[in-house]
Amino acid sequence: MKTSLSPGAADALLFDIGRVVIDFDLARTLKAWAVELGSDPSAMMMRLANNDTFHRYETGHVTDAEFFAAVRDVLGLRLSDDALREGWNAIFIGEMPGIGPLLARAAQHLPLYALSNTNDAHVAHFTEHYAHLLVHFRELFLSSRIGLRKPNAAAYDFVVREIGVRPDRIVFFDDLAENIEAAREHGLKAVHVRSSADVAQALDQLGLS
Repeated sequence: MKTSLSPGAADALLFDIGRVVIDFDLARTLKAWAVELGSDPSAMMMRLANNDTFHRYETGHVTDAEFFAAVRDVLGLRLSDDALREGWNAIFIGEMPGIGPLLARAAQHLPLYALSNTNDAHVAHFTEHYAHLLVHFRELFLSSRIGLRKPNAAAYDFVVREIGVRPDRIVFFDDLAENIEAAREHGLKAVHVRSSADVAQALDQLGLS
């Protein structure tokens, strides 16, 4: 179901970062660690994603060192923390095609915010390498900093309170259907982003030209 938008229908725009502002590909991390991985690295990475340490890392309850120790344990690696961090940050490809001008255009009309599930190592990397994109945002709500992850209800409640406008006056952009559905359940307008064209279309519908 697509969200119906119209000119003047928003007081704030809320963006996910991964695959909405910055593109990434897990295969890049797998390639960086491939020398230590077995014949089915994707299955091994699923074991990591399902590990409680990963979720605690994304809510700021686990340090980089503790997370990388868990990576070594779960995936059977013998890489150093530095090598694991380098591979972990290799996941980033670059800015999503066309998103830079769209953010600049939107920021001329409304305040922009970000809500992203992420971790300290990635935050340190993308805030340095993609500062030219992040400058458009009034505030970044990052899971490892706020202690809350999407699609948990508390994450949306926290952000709505911090932004200080009614949820139905916030338009949220995310690439994952579960996050979109959860946002809509909490009263936000939400746009499922498959490419920057979806962002452009939403801005046009909002009259932000």
